[in-house]
Amino acid sequence: MTSETGAPRHSLSVLQASTMLVGMVLGVFIFKAPTLAALNTSTPIQFLGLWLAGGLATLIGALCYAELATTYPDEGGEYNYLRRAYGNGVGFLFAWGRMSVIQTGAIAAVAFAYGKYAQLVLPLPFGETGTAIHGALAVAFLTAVQLKGTKETANAQTFLTALEILGLLLIATIGFMVAKGQPVVAVDAGSSNIGLAMVFILLAYGGWNELSYISNDMKNVRRHMAPVLVLGVIAVTALYLLVNWAYVSVFGIGGLRKTFTPAADLVGQAFGSAGATVTALIICAMALSTINASIFTGGRTSYALGRSFPMFGALGHRSSGGGVPVNAILLQGAICLALIALGSGTKSGFEYMVAYTAPVFWLFMIGVGAALFVLRAKDPDRERPFKVPLYPIVPALWCLVTLYMFWSSLNYIFGQLWGKMTWGDTGVGAALGLIILALGIPFYLVGRAKAATETGSA
Repeated sequence: MTSETGAPRHSLSVLQASTMLVGMVLGVFIFKAPTLAALNTSTPIQFLGLWLAGGLATLIGALCYAELATTYPDEGGEYNYLRRAYGNGVGFLFAWGRMSVIQTGAIAAVAFAYGKYAQLVLPLPFGETGTAIHGALAVAFLTAVQLKGTKETANAQTFLTALEILGLLLIATIGFMVAKGQPVVAVDAGSSNIGLAMVFILLAYGGWNELSYISNDMKNVRRHMAPVLVLGVIAVTALYLLVNWAYVSVFGIGGLRKTFTPAADLVGQAFGSAGATVTALIICAMALSTINASIFTGGRTSYALGRSFPMFGALGHRSSGGGVPVNAILLQGAICLALIALGSGTKSGFEYMVAYTAPVFWLFMIGVGAALFVLRAKDPDRERPFKVPLYPIVPALWCLVTLYMFWSSLNYIFGQLWGKMTWGDTGVGAALGLIILALGIPFYLVGRAKAATETGSA
């Protein structure tokens, strides 16, 4: 079933890669972040301005990734950049963390969000457990789709992303229709915490970096990666600004602070109870798109790990038929299902999984940002089809953003007193993610010692 030397098909077009990017960014957090951001902004102008700032920050990161991805095209993505910059140890730890915490935790988080809204459309007679069952079924089904081949996955992603975009445009259009003719309600300015607002906004923009993992699956990565990243981020920013403008037009900044389901409330004003079902279907489509794209890119890191470390060699094979890293995707699916089971026993599976992944994710993002400087110094003669503009200012700005986000994620998640936390609190979830990351260290040391022994014996 598998091939030792299976190679990527280089089959993704600009359109397919672009839909992968948009699908990975557009996610369920756009239905949560606006309220959280509004609670920490004082005026509609400031609120919309921060969403624009989030898009600009994401664009800065995308420019840095465009240089790395075109210079070192490899399905290992960030794993490849970190290993080249800092050595095998850091590369291994990242691949381990992505396989056990970052990617799998992110997939599980979105699966919980999908399950919550799927319950509104097709309720299962198991109470809250039905949410986890819906999420697990979605992960299992889309994992099976991935095993058929890259072409089938890309086609599914194009369809799901089209539904996402149409859904957001529909919500914005309904919002402007509802808001038309409504009187503007004055509201107190309220308090402002720009830093905390940006934590939630940048979470909504997350996922664009996943495109680096399909660089070797693109038809012409050196030519197309930069346009796909830049145009994709611009498209997402425009959609986010449009939807949030509609929210502010309907609710005002004061009303937006009071609703934690702005999309459902907005559509409900136009369609009544039927609006809840319409909104649930839109959110389900967005969640499925994100899960599908995340499964696709996540398996590529484990595949790269298998190629580099004999201990995980079984992961480094592709199927002879569809060129798919079958073992890596199957293992990823199993870990995701285990995390869904874990999250089902907490207060909020979605928030628990976000906390589980956030500190580990931003820790390695700091390393990737700095890797651009390291690799330019270590490998100055290598051809760089795309160079980040205004070097070193742009990558330095991105490093500052990632440092701030790492600190903010720890500060936000561990804001409670540790002694008062229970197993289901987000702080415990964050600590668990960091502990599991640290468990990768002994695995690396054992594997390195074993490899050294075998080399000496030979």
